[in-house]
Amino acid sequence: MANARLVNVILLFISTFMGAVGQFIFKYAFGVPAYLVYLLLFGLLIYFLSTLIYLYVLSRSHLSWAYGIGGLSYIFTTIFAAFILFENVPLLRWIGVGVIFLGVVLIGLS
Repeated sequence: MANARLVNVILLFISTFMGAVGQFIFKYAFGVPAYLVYLLLFGLLIYFLSTLIYLYVLSRSHLSWAYGIGGLSYIFTTIFAAFILFENVPLLRWIGVGVIFLGVVLIGLS
């Protein structure tokens, strides 16, 4: 049972990371008009694969647990925005990311 839970955690981590990568690619695509269509299609593919992984995990775990772990996507997306897109992320938003992280940890332990 514990092994199956670990696999679900890893898959959810991958799924949420891929979802955040998809969001990043969507945003990045609009800065590169020459490759807009290709980047959007690639972003959709990554997002679709993320969704397939999520659905697999959802079929084997509780919705309230899986959806709660999905909060990792907010953390990944904020990190991408700040450190790859160089967007200004105010302190209050970082505090919110910290609260989300704490919530994800608590949900993951439950």
